[in-house]
Amino acid sequence: MKLIGVCRLGRDAEVRYAPSGDPVASFSAAYDYGKKEGDKRPTQWVTFTLWGKRAEALEQYMTKGRRVFIVASDVHLRSYEKRDGGQGASLEARVDDLQLLDGGEREEGAGDSRAPAPPARAPAPAPRPAAQKTGTGFDDMDDDIPF
Repeated sequence: MKLIGVCRLGRDAEVRYAPSGDPVASFSAAYDYGKKEGDKRPTQWVTFTLWGKRAEALEQYMTKGRRVFIVASDVHLRSYEKRDGGQGASLEARVDDLQLLDGGEREEGAGDSRAPAPPARAPAPAPRPAAQKTGTGFDDMDDDIPF
């Protein structure tokens, strides 16, 4: 089963390492679904794991309140015993793909003092040698293609 959609992170991602040395980030996220009841929609919480180098690379950007688009597989219910002795269940999934949707800015006084890292910029392109005129009509075109 796959889980696909936009959700909001409920806590900062936490990276740990498996015995094999593979990094794994875990975080919880809330999906709003269904019809609005009053001014709110029902919410489903999911605990996600993200494996590999992406887990380490995205940890600093995966902060509480950030919206992300997630494609996840291995969706399953995990049963556990609550502190009061009753039974509980949590929905868990493994992230296949993830896209950050907003800047992840927090509201004033929202806790964590880590400042978000500035976005990485591509290095400026090296100057190109002057093109030779070949008479094909393409000489006047700009070589810098925007995509």
